[in-house]
Amino acid sequence: MLRSLRRLLLKLLLWFIAGSILLVLALRWVPPPGTALMVERKIESWVDGKPIDLQRTWRSWDQLPDDLKIAVIASEDQKFAQHWGFDVEAIKVALSHNQQGGSVRGASTLSQQVAKNLFLWSGRSWLRKGIEVWFTALIELLWPKERILEVYLNSAEWADGVFGAEAAARHHFNIGASYLSTRQASLLAAVLPNPRQYDAGRPSGYVNQRANWIRRQMRQLGGSHYLDQLAAPRPAWWAK
Repeated sequence: MLRSLRRLLLKLLLWFIAGSILLVLALRWVPPPGTALMVERKIESWVDGKPIDLQRTWRSWDQLPDDLKIAVIASEDQKFAQHWGFDVEAIKVALSHNQQGGSVRGASTLSQQVAKNLFLWSGRSWLRKGIEVWFTALIELLWPKERILEVYLNSAEWADGVFGAEAAARHHFNIGASYLSTRQASLLAAVLPNPRQYDAGRPSGYVNQRANWIRRQMRQLGGSHYLDQLAAPRPAWWAK
């Protein structure tokens, strides 16, 4: 009986590995029709008795403004072009901070956030984190950096029921994503730590202050020239 159970578990594991590889490979070219986070938010709204309409319109890489791409990188993951999905130094700092108690600090890269938003559920557990590591590795292996950022910008949550840059630009500023100004792009990036609490269209003092910092970081990163690094080969992880 134990042998049969082990065989079943092994088969399930192999099916999961094969299925996840094929799914991630397909999504390199096919726009994801939705995300696990969108499903979660919809179910939450039903449970709360306040159903929401999900807003999301896919925009391709060329339709997304460079300022928003750089603003998100400056805000969330400044080593995005160099790492292979995990910022080891940021993880060490976060672990050290969290061991001291108090507020919990995260160290998720854009790649990890894409993996979580697309495939996983919210919450903190070792199981979810382990699966997130697996999907992050697949994404980094099978997608170019531009694709990772493109999917992120089309999947990020920017308000209740508002997902992706196009829906966010229309919700907060009543314009299409391609018409976002540098300031508007920085405001959208500034609310990403907690988009259901902060409002990019009616920014608080904290959000304005953070947006100002993001614009300074955008200039220090080289502005749109930073995007050239996304197409360049990254150094081998074993050479670091």
